[in-house]
Amino acid sequence: QVQLVESGGGSVQAGGSLRLSCAASGYTVSTYCMAWFRQAPGKRREGVATIDSAGSASYADSVKGRFTISRDNAKNTLYLQMNSLKPEDTAMYYCAADRTRCWLLPVYNYWGQGTQVTVSS
Repeated sequence: QVQLVESGGGSVQAGGSLRLSCAASGYTVSTYCMAWFRQAPGKRREGVATIDSAGSASYADSVKGRFTISRDNAKNTLYLQMNSLKPEDTAMYYCAADRTRCWLLPVYNYWGQGTQVTVSS
């Protein structure tokens, strides 16, 4: 059974940094596409970054140059390093996994419960 558990969210001032983690179980992260999404109140869930089984990453334009997605295969964990945070980055952040889909669209089969990120100005 695939399970994803996010952690690392919190409150930070604009310009600060956070690193989110997503611990996976029930499968090997290196064999799936994994992604980070976020959803602010009243808004649709949007894709932030993806990383495929080959390790290739893609990012939403809004986070390019500020966020980095990575994974540690030995720990079976996905990460999202977020730098130069802005108030508009405030949202619930979710990790997701899928065996075949690897898009910045919320079509993944497996989801975590989310971790809240709040950026104050």
